[in-house]
Amino acid sequence: MGWQKHSSKIIYENPWMIVHEDEVTNPGGGQNLYGHVHFKNVAVAVLPLDDDGCTRLVGQDRYTLGQYSWELPMGGAPLHEDPLEAAKRELREETGLTATHWRELMRLHLSNSITDELGIVFVATGLTEGASAPEETEDLDVRTLPLSNAIDLAMDGEITDAMSAAALLRIALELRADEDH
Repeated sequence: MGWQKHSSKIIYENPWMIVHEDEVTNPGGGQNLYGHVHFKNVAVAVLPLDDDGCTRLVGQDRYTLGQYSWELPMGGAPLHEDPLEAAKRELREETGLTATHWRELMRLHLSNSITDELGIVFVATGLTEGASAPEETEDLDVRTLPLSNAIDLAMDGEITDAMSAAALLRIALELRADEDH
C-alpha cells in the first residue's frame, strides 16, 4: 500500500531548512502525524589526500551535539550551486587547501527517516596549502594525520559524523580492493 499523505503544513522555516508536519496513512493502514525536515542545501564533504598519504580533519564544537567533533571539511551547497564548486569552497575556507584533482566518492542520504538531505563526498588530491577563512560560526582546528589513522578513528567510533565515517570506511574498502589486485 505504501505511505499516503493527506495534508502537510510548515511548522518551522529558516534559510537552511523547512520542518513539515504531515497527516499520513502509514503502510499498515494507521493514521499518523509524520514530521520531516527538508534541507535547502546539499551537504558536501571533502576527503583531502596529500602526496604523503595524509588527510585533514576539522575539529569543532557542534552545538546540536553539545560536544566536540572531528570530521572531514564540509558544508552546504545551495540547490542552485554545483556541489563540486561548493566542496572546493568549503575545503579552501576550512583548511586553506586547494586541489587540482577531484572525484566523487559517494552519495548518501543522511538520517533518511526524518530528512531528505543528500550528502555528496569528494576526494581531493594535488593539494596546495593556503590560508583558511572559516565562517563566523566556525571555530576550527585542522589536524593533519595519516589516512590510516583517520580510518582507525572512524572504525573505533571516535569519528561519529555520518558523512565522515562513511567516506573514510569507503576509501578503506577501495584501498583494500586495490591491494588485492
